[in-house]
Amino acid sequence: MHYICPVCKTENRYEVTFDAVEYICRSCSNIIDIQKNIPTKVVTKPIMAVVLEIGQKGAMDGVEYIVTGIIIRKYGLNVYWREYYLKDREGKDAFLSESDGHWVFLHPIQLTEIKKDSSRKIAEWSGRKYRWYETTQCHIHAAAGIFDQRLYFAIATYKEYVNGVNMISHEQSGSSNEFFSGKHISRFRVKKAFKISSLPNYSGIGIVQPFYINFRQCINIFAFFALFICFIQFYVVATRSNEIIFEQNISFKDVKEKELVSKTFHLKGGSAPLKVYLFSEVDNSWASVGLSLVNEGNNEIIYTSKDIEEYHGYEDGESWSEGGKNEEFNFCGIAPGRYHFLISAERQEPIESSLPAGFTTSDNKLSLRRNEYGIITVTDNNSLEKMTFSNADILAKDSSSTIGKLTHETFYKKNIDSLLNANLISTSSVNDTNRSVKVTAKWLPVSFWNFGIVLMLIVTFVIICFFGRRTFEKYKWKNSSNSPYPES
Repeated sequence: MHYICPVCKTENRYEVTFDAVEYICRSCSNIIDIQKNIPTKVVTKPIMAVVLEIGQKGAMDGVEYIVTGIIIRKYGLNVYWREYYLKDREGKDAFLSESDGHWVFLHPIQLTEIKKDSSRKIAEWSGRKYRWYETTQCHIHAAAGIFDQRLYFAIATYKEYVNGVNMISHEQSGSSNEFFSGKHISRFRVKKAFKISSLPNYSGIGIVQPFYINFRQCINIFAFFALFICFIQFYVVATRSNEIIFEQNISFKDVKEKELVSKTFHLKGGSAPLKVYLFSEVDNSWASVGLSLVNEGNNEIIYTSKDIEEYHGYEDGESWSEGGKNEEFNFCGIAPGRYHFLISAERQEPIESSLPAGFTTSDNKLSLRRNEYGIITVTDNNSLEKMTFSNADILAKDSSSTIGKLTHETFYKKNIDSLLNANLISTSSVNDTNRSVKVTAKWLPVSFWNFGIVLMLIVTFVIICFFGRRTFEKYKWKNSSNSPYPES
């Protein structure tokens, strides 16, 4: 169809097949009554953030549409949204509504199909209930195109009902009552359908915008993934077992300035940690173990070393200790295969010293014993209470404990070291209680650590998504007078 504007004589061509009642001249923006061929009103051209053109075609849901009209509606002082009127080949109506970069695809529905409850805040259509979002009064700010109904420029009322990404729009303009069902549509889908080069600026959250991920689908995927992980863990537990693959007491003399080569052991299953336990009878001393894990298949060597230390004593009236006789560490991610250890070890060499010196008072009330490390043990023979001191100086300074007071009363200013040196039990000896280190290696193909971490990450992600979606929905409804998320 083509029409000659009676005002500016511009030819207006439209590729439409429906019976139109008025069009807007693309040149002078006059609304022309087609039947009378007279202008009725001058309107503003829709320019602001308009991305489609009259006559532009695009396919939505497998149906080709042509843009026949563009309306910009205004609410309040500075709120605008755009409505694009579409027609398919059969002349059926559809609409694209865009606000702040958020798009809704709408189709007209019959008033008789809508049910509302007594409060008028719930609308039901096609078995789905919609919650009233807001009622908005607006008017046409700008327009272009050809129309099969006369445009209504007075104040119109829009009532919007929302259910997730779906909505019902109720438009009251004059005596006209129209209902539309709408659904959120991705802006990229609109861009692809109509081959748009640029899109309007995207801001805020649309009233039917979906959460950034499909939460229900996400739950299903993670539930399946969790079951799959559980099945794998069950299979690992059922088909594999943790086992000790090496255990030996290594004499320090046997590995002095050399390495001990262990027997070959075979690791089976998938990659897993190899845990090593060390034990040595250290006592105010240290021992050090060097351990090389040798892969006999490719001669790859993984080396590590570990110190075992234990120290204890008595200072300022309090006992103290640090370290221990046991240490452990992991070789992580060891692949199955044949392996052996290269073991080296050394210790703190024992100190040659006098054997324990002892002294007992003539009344047998108090006994003193000094060991080869110079540590002094004082015993109250009446109460059998004992206390240990690192050296004689600390004992001489202790005036707070019962043993300390008793020692001061008994010896007064006598030199305790001199008393003990005068009562040496023997001439010399060597402390040699720590003669070996025990090395135990345990293969751990069955572990609940990774299993627990994966499940914890899944649960954490689901919780974050749950509260994230709730926050998203709460923000989406913040401009509604009927929010299901009342502010506390």
